[in-house]
Amino acid sequence: MSFAIADQKISNYKKYSKTNSDYKLQKLDVSFEHPWGITSLNNEEMIISEKGGGLFKFNKKNAGKTQINHNIQHVEYKPGGKQGGLLDVYFNPNDEYLYFTYSYDHDGKFSSSAIAKGKFQANEITDFQNLLIAAPKLKENRHYGSRIVIKDDNLYAGFGERGGEMIAQDPNTHPGSIIRIKTDGSVPSDNPHFTSHPDWLPEIYSIGVRNPQGITLTPENDILFSSHGPRGGDHIAIAQHGANFGWKHISWGGSEYTGIKIGKSPFDDQFTSTKLNWVPSMAISSVQFYSGQTFPEWQGDLIVCSLDGESLIRLDFEDGNIVGEEVILGGDIGRIRDFEIDQVGDIYLITDLRKSPVWKLTR
Repeated sequence: MSFAIADQKISNYKKYSKTNSDYKLQKLDVSFEHPWGITSLNNEEMIISEKGGGLFKFNKKNAGKTQINHNIQHVEYKPGGKQGGLLDVYFNPNDEYLYFTYSYDHDGKFSSSAIAKGKFQANEITDFQNLLIAAPKLKENRHYGSRIVIKDDNLYAGFGERGGEMIAQDPNTHPGSIIRIKTDGSVPSDNPHFTSHPDWLPEIYSIGVRNPQGITLTPENDILFSSHGPRGGDHIAIAQHGANFGWKHISWGGSEYTGIKIGKSPFDDQFTSTKLNWVPSMAISSVQFYSGQTFPEWQGDLIVCSLDGESLIRLDFEDGNIVGEEVILGGDIGRIRDFEIDQVGDIYLITDLRKSPVWKLTR
């Protein structure tokens, strides 16, 4: 159920109907410690990252896992702490590198969101390279973002504003932005810095973002990302060249955790519009458009997972517009951190647990 304010949709996920699609939910006999990212490696295997720095190859057929050796250093992670650690992992079949985001520990006090890559071969990461370490380094250990998607030779990632709020409006800093770099770490010559916004850092593609924890390619080949609002205001939006999404001038229907209003209004025409906003918050995490044979009726629709909402949700897309919403899973497996749709259309899910199994959604 959704309603519009100033041409922006606000939606309540708690009022969505349950899916009519039949499915089987299987709990696979394997566990990972606080997993954060999952990516397909081939038809049989996936790679799963753990916040504490663990990296594993997971076999879908027998639920086996194999540790991957790596030398990713300076990972900032405190068990029982707020956020951070080894975060997203993304396999790029074009160059057979694994791409990572993680919280980079500078000196035990300050940290940054970071993007890196390494060659994967024989259960080992070699040729490890940091591609970007966000500036400035900050003390706050939260709101790192940070998912990855690669389009052609361009890598897009969301960097959270680290709790710095209005830092998201400062284009001379990386926090609170959508990043766009080449897969070799260089900067595309048509980024905003070189075309329309010379005062922006070269790697920044969009600003005004709070805490983006999902990013994906649309069927039209655009970049869609998801982001946490404050108390309400979770949203999805299309990343655009030179866009400003408004945080913290606006809050997409959300408020301070104390209940105090943010800004003069939930939305403002001077900022780039979002596609859908949620009040209350469901702590939206990963997003991916469905493609596969298992659930043909979902083809081209956006699948969304959430932490506080403990939900897997389908948004019915037609011609780029959302025309319906439904809950696939709601409270069935806990806080859903990430998922991966495999080559046939089965969905594999990991949760935000100290010992998380892998769940398989199939028919």
